Amino acid sequence: MATSFVFQPSTTICNILNSNDKFPVRRILCVGANYVAHAIEMGRDPSREPPFFFAKPSDAIVNADRGLNIVVPYPPQTNNFHYEMEMVVAIGKNATNINVEEALNTIWGYGAGIDLTRRDLQKAAKDKGRPWELGKGFDNSAIISSLCPASKIGHPDNARIWLSVNDIIKQDSNIKKLIWSVPEMISFLSKTMTLKAGDLIYTGTPEGVGPINKGDKIVGGVEGIGEISINIS
Repeated sequence: MATSFVFQPSTTICNILNSNDKFPVRRILCVGANYVAHAIEMGRDPSREPPFFFAKPSDAIVNADRGLNIVVPYPPQTNNFHYEMEMVVAIGKNATNINVEEALNTIWGYGAGIDLTRRDLQKAAKDKGRPWELGKGFDNSAIISSLCPASKIGHPDNARIWLSVNDIIKQDSNIKKLIWSVPEMISFLSKTMTLKAGDLIYTGTPEGVGPINKGDKIVGGVEGIGEISINIS
């Protein structure tokens, strides 16, 4: 008997720079407090304790290359809506229990992203020891640029990461300040689950996170990788 669906299944995709091909998204994993200064501003100990991760649904993706005038609605149930600029890693091969030295071989490419956060809902959940999903995994919460293949740009480890709100710079740092490097993050994750092609890893945000409001224009980027912009409605 042929398989049929009760409704048409959907696939989330990311654009690829200068290509008509698309990158299908399997899932989104995000590392928390991965820059020292941001860990401090969030009231955490910035020492190298094991990294921790949370997830967003794949359909939270918004493709928002700079210049596209993408509009993102202010989400419901929050009065403290925050930006978090990040470098994004796109996985292209299965990875199970791999070591740090093997990790770069699993990467398909890189992008620039913004982890949008309902900070008040996140804080309320943290204070009660509950999961963060309502604060992190809502609609349109994973902004991303077109992806750049690692085969063309290599594996960046020293690049400016920045974000502005209404043309005022709010975040300005360098990905070399990551507490846990990209290979370390991939190795750690691969020992707790199997990473597969289509997985995206948001690698953490530097200091300077803060609120955004209706009418704000958010622009950000990672040098040599990509730039994004959104307008909040």
